[in-house]
Amino acid sequence: MWNDLDTAVYDGMIAQTIDIPRQDGGTLQAYYSRPIGDGPFPGIVLIPHMPGWDEYMREAARRFTQHGYSVVCPNLYEKFGHGKPADVSQIAMKAGGAKDDDVMKDTADSLAFLKNQTDASGKVGVIGMCSGGRHTFLAACTVKGFDAAVDCWGGACGSPGRGDPSAKQPIDYAADLQCPLMGIFGNEDRWPGPEEVDKMEAVLKDLGKDYIFHRYDGAGHGIWYYDKPMFRQEQAMDSFNKVLDFFEEHLKG
Repeated sequence: MWNDLDTAVYDGMIAQTIDIPRQDGGTLQAYYSRPIGDGPFPGIVLIPHMPGWDEYMREAARRFTQHGYSVVCPNLYEKFGHGKPADVSQIAMKAGGAKDDDVMKDTADSLAFLKNQTDASGKVGVIGMCSGGRHTFLAACTVKGFDAAVDCWGGACGSPGRGDPSAKQPIDYAADLQCPLMGIFGNEDRWPGPEEVDKMEAVLKDLGKDYIFHRYDGAGHGIWYYDKPMFRQEQAMDSFNKVLDFFEEHLKG
């Protein structure tokens, strides 16, 4: 739980940008934060949202590390160039965005990196917000090896993806969901709207999948983004604690 710590216990972390090896050659730029200590530590792949590999995503990585997780947040937009996150995201959007297949490769490479660390427990979860939530749903269905997944306000029914409009929708892969899934949604959101979340839930229920959705009144999109008007303090903290409990159960339990 948030702020559930022991002031007598040593606390430390390392956070830095690194290049991790790609399984098919080359490297992938990533932000990597991990606790200092003997471990073993479970891992989390944090899939960036649009506007990309920004300061909020790095802070989110450190926040999960504060709670005992090694976290990798891959730079999905590295191939579009470098610069300020807002500028790079504009370049990426004009180029059609990151294709689902490319994002899944980056996610799989991040997963492999975490599992190969000497202090790894072997358990790895995946989480993402907005487009990263959509990609999280897709990764939980198509990338083998995740033990838990959290989709934060990511559409998964009617959104085939900017990078490849002809691609299947993430919900089309729901039968292949291979780990417990949590969803965090605002009932005033329009992308995804409540109707789309209803469809997602109906499909998962019909398939008998292990999932739980938390849906918040008085909240729309991006309820964790404290730097934007969409931030909702009460809903944000309640849902963040639910995510911590979920990861505690499936990655540390």
